[in-house]
Amino acid sequence: MKKILAAAALATMLLPSASFAATVLFPSAAPVAQITIPDAWNPEETDSGIQASSDDGAIYLSIDVASAETTDKVIEDVFSFLGENGVTVDPATQKQSEDTFNGMKMINLDWSGKDKDGAVSIGVSLVAPKPDKLLVITYWGTKGEQEKHGPELVALINSLKPAK
Repeated sequence: MKKILAAAALATMLLPSASFAATVLFPSAAPVAQITIPDAWNPEETDSGIQASSDDGAIYLSIDVASAETTDKVIEDVFSFLGENGVTVDPATQKQSEDTFNGMKMINLDWSGKDKDGAVSIGVSLVAPKPDKLLVITYWGTKGEQEKHGPELVALINSLKPAK
């Protein structure tokens, strides 16, 4: 995922910007974070955060809010969701990295895998927008197709910030 984000950053400078929806605060009952998601991705609020898919289905992204008590359950739910959707993760491909963006620390875990369409990239990132909250970001993208959305994805991730 890190290579895709780097390539997309360059593409963002070379291409006109995509049409974006308004910034969404989530969860709406007690906002922890905010993000701007392209209209075409049809963002929707979930029980614990927000989810969206690129208009062609090449990328799925969700962000769930967790606390110290619920983090393990949220991560377990991520892998259950992937399995229920036919995504298999190849544990031998795991890569881990750390980053900081918008003042938040991020830990990234990335894998290769497969779904019904073939090879996929899978990522789970943990971001701390507040001392007592954690965002669990799930990324699932079709290899060979996800690259088309590089600029949108970079803009989307760069727009993620703690709620004000």
